[in-house]
Amino acid sequence: MKRWLSKNLIKIYAFLAFVYLFIPIAYTMAFSFNDAGKSNLTWRGFTFKNWQNPCGAPEVCTALGNSLKIGFIATLIATALGTMIAFALGRHRFRGRSTVNLLIFLPMATPEIVLGASLLAMFLNLGINPGFWPTVIAHVMFCISFVVVTVKARIASLDPKLEEAAMDLYATEVETFRRVTLPLVMPGIFGAALLAFSLSFDDFIITNFNSGTLTTFPKFVYISSARGIPAQANVIGSSMFLIALAIVLVGQFVSSRKNRV
Repeated sequence: MKRWLSKNLIKIYAFLAFVYLFIPIAYTMAFSFNDAGKSNLTWRGFTFKNWQNPCGAPEVCTALGNSLKIGFIATLIATALGTMIAFALGRHRFRGRSTVNLLIFLPMATPEIVLGASLLAMFLNLGINPGFWPTVIAHVMFCISFVVVTVKARIASLDPKLEEAAMDLYATEVETFRRVTLPLVMPGIFGAALLAFSLSFDDFIITNFNSGTLTTFPKFVYISSARGIPAQANVIGSSMFLIALAIVLVGQFVSSRKNRV
């Protein structure tokens, strides 16, 4: 028995860790099929009607639309700015580079409640009322750091000999960047964009400070939690999980096919 445990203890720990992580997801998916009325706290029976009408709960799709719009806009801006910063830090030496590297990590290390309250105070001092665009600006600010770290790690892993070979074949710097560097960095940029979108879509604390009367999906879930989150919210959460899982699986499939070629 001891020999078996010594060989399989790591596997047991890993299995228990995965069970612990996926219990909330399993609960969310299970209660998306609950035949609930006004409350979704107890199981009342199996039904597909929640999936057939995901907008059945009042304001749930409006909140989802707000989160998607904020997430897409914040992701586009943060990915563009963060990628340029990552190239500057990863490829160029300049005065203050170490300081910039340190400053990039500050939004990641600062507690969200402090960051959200500080941003709200700044917007109010500038005469800007909380709402859609202040929320977008706030999301861009904390997403940039994650984009920079992700893309910079990808840039650091590139083999400079590939770019040197392209220039030896009379490619200009622009052509080398467009045909060699950018395609190699693109998986890192795509991964950083997905991370930025998930962080933006999921954020509650900073959004709650800076959104004012605007309701996002996390705010809707928080407001609804006292009386039981509507089953339609579980449907949307399950759908987001399945979409993210599909993207990861497609990425793994494409990557494995490229490695075989």
